Amino acid sequence: MQTLDLIVGSQMGSAEYVAEQLMESLESQGYTVNLHEQPELEACQQALWLVVTSTYGAGDYPENLLPFISALKASSDLSQLRFAVVGIGDSSYDTFNHAAINLADLLKEKGATQLLDIEKIDVLHPDLPEDTAIAWLPKFVECVA
Repeated sequence: MQTLDLIVGSQMGSAEYVAEQLMESLESQGYTVNLHEQPELEACQQALWLVVTSTYGAGDYPENLLPFISALKASSDLSQLRFAVVGIGDSSYDTFNHAAINLADLLKEKGATQLLDIEKIDVLHPDLPEDTAIAWLPKFVECVA
């Protein structure tokens, strides 16, 4: 099975919890998952990334993701990277999931290949964010199999 980097952008803990649930599910399917709750670009060396991030404030990245984003912006070539993004946000804001959208755009700008459309989880939906993410996970597994 494959090894992947699971990168978390979380301000209040919800994205962190969703990422942990995804990690447990992936590991139960035989994947090796490197969880990065304080991500550093140098430590994320796998060719497959799953990013789980919330959007903070007016469409901003969570604070724990800011150094990672700066390092990404300074990097030149991520053409060997394949990735998927799970965004968590509140659809009552016009900046709904902007951190996830902007991160996916940045990775594509650096040459990375996006495997799936962003999974945009709305915290206003009655289903728990982690349940929505787990229901989406088979799509990701199918893409990387």
